Amino acid sequence: MEPAGLEVVTLRRRIQVARTHPSAVLLAGQLVVVLAYPFFSGAAWGRALVGCVQLLVVLAALAAVRRTSALTWVAVLLGVPAVALTFAEAASPGTEAIVLLSALFHVPFYLYVSYAMIRYVFHDDNVSRDELFATGAAFTVVAWAFAYVYVACQALWPGSFAGTDGIGDQSWYELLFLSFTTLTSVGLSDIVPVAAHARSFVMVEAIAGVFYIALVVARLVSLTVVRRLD
Repeated sequence: MEPAGLEVVTLRRRIQVARTHPSAVLLAGQLVVVLAYPFFSGAAWGRALVGCVQLLVVLAALAAVRRTSALTWVAVLLGVPAVALTFAEAASPGTEAIVLLSALFHVPFYLYVSYAMIRYVFHDDNVSRDELFATGAAFTVVAWAFAYVYVACQALWPGSFAGTDGIGDQSWYELLFLSFTTLTSVGLSDIVPVAAHARSFVMVEAIAGVFYIALVVARLVSLTVVRRLD
């Protein structure tokens, strides 16, 4: 087989893998955004590029929802405005109305995606490879959702969070860092909530992180152990 033909076959296989495991694509896309954001966040074109990657993340999330028993049209109804507002934020990053509106669409979208994926994981007693990817992706999706909760909180109540440079508006990436450290309960964040509403949301996320480990991850571990014993 010619090299060009081999490359086509390889590409087709990768596309097939992506279709078969959309949860893996979603998880990988979110990790790419986390790793790439510091390199591109300083310029407008960089934010637009990150916005394009986030668009792919949203599309992967929609594909993942389609594999579940959840309602795809609900995810589309929330995801399409979220995508449009992501690009609006990249074009006008300082517009508070756009930032708040974007957060108000992103939060229910990501929460619904996480609900759909957790429901997918719980739908039977078999632990497939895609369900393992879905478990990891659902966890990161919850962290994404709470990051936008903090964005909305900051827009509604300025000065809700403090960083190393004192009390003031924190960037989306810093709030995402706070969300991940809170959800995983590692306590490493130097971004802290100082207002009452912000502390309430952080406490809710901490509880969600504990419940996720106790309910979702523990169930997968127990099913894996039982299957090996059988």
